[in-house]
Amino acid sequence: MLLLEEIWANMSERLWKFIFIRINDEMIADDLLQEVFVRVHQKMSQLKDSERLESWIFQITRNVIIDYYRSRRDHFEITETLQDSNELYEDPDATKELSGSIRQMIEALPDPYREALLMTEYEGISQQDLALRLGISLSGAKSRIQRARQKIKDDLLICCHFEFDRYGRVIDYWDHCCCCNNTETK
Repeated sequence: MLLLEEIWANMSERLWKFIFIRINDEMIADDLLQEVFVRVHQKMSQLKDSERLESWIFQITRNVIIDYYRSRRDHFEITETLQDSNELYEDPDATKELSGSIRQMIEALPDPYREALLMTEYEGISQQDLALRLGISLSGAKSRIQRARQKIKDDLLICCHFEFDRYGRVIDYWDHCCCCNNTETK
């Protein structure tokens, strides 16, 4: 069993980033990180499978964040001119960091899939125009694009763990292997 100090050394930076993305206040993120480790210390005996330590700690972290927002719920004012939730999202850093890796994964796809994905996603041509250019049916073009996207998704899910917001956008990730170009430790 890992000591709390080892867990701190291995995970505190990632956990702080995870919290900060959701809170956007450095001092509160520091406080919540401390609360996470207090709870980890208190509940360590409840961990049944040490192989799942990381996911267990991230669940505790999510619960600390939820508790923080619940405690502040009565203090939020909702204005009549509340912005569209899509306008409030301004943290595409994880997506930007992964874009180079995704491009490399696309380049590694078999020719028909790579060509279809590059033409539609990077050149911006429609699926109908893709079908015409390649001399295949529209359903064949859609199938190629769908299979290419699925191959990229499968590759990403093998090498990385992702955190998504409630809209399905990537807000954080950390890699398990070297396929992602990110040089930072997440």
